[in-house]
Amino acid sequence: MASSLTCAGVVWAFISFLCAAASCVGFFMPYWLLGSQLEKSVSFGTFRRCSYPVRDETRQTTVMVEQCGRYASFQAIPSAEWRICTVVTGLGCGLLLLVALTALMGCCVSELISRTVGRVAGGIQFLGGLLIGSGCALYPLGWDSEEVRQTCGNLSNQFELGKSSSEHLNHIRLFYVLSIKANEDMSTGLERQPDCVW
Repeated sequence: MASSLTCAGVVWAFISFLCAAASCVGFFMPYWLLGSQLEKSVSFGTFRRCSYPVRDETRQTTVMVEQCGRYASFQAIPSAEWRICTVVTGLGCGLLLLVALTALMGCCVSELISRTVGRVAGGIQFLGGLLIGSGCALYPLGWDSEEVRQTCGNLSNQFELGKSSSEHLNHIRLFYVLSIKANEDMSTGLERQPDCVW
């Protein structure tokens, strides 16, 4: 099977795919913010939540439903900052996925990836990483929403979590920065040279 990538390009394609997949999984998972409510574990993502309170009319109490799911509508996301974060981070993940799939196709199709295409792909990856990083930076601006306050002991505010934890978010941020920078650096020497020796 012919390839339009150098050995470094093949490694770049593989790492690009892993980073894009990890970014998409991290974006989809609702474990960016961890807290508790009514003695049950609660977690939030940008557009998903696990465990939420509902009113039980038969017992006249509030109970926690221990399920994960999306908010009922885009407007139901707790804050405008989280809605912006959802769009920005989702767009960034989409760009990373586009570049990764193109790079993987370059492993199988000759003359697909030239030096110029590789540089453009690196620029798109940088933009995708920048969008994801911006989304991660916007996320704490929504910590002052009522839902987050209820989960974090009514002590949360923008960039102040109260009794909740954002360890997963910190890991996500670090992974994005390191992986996108590595991929962007590798994307400049990708066009096919004389045969690789494996």
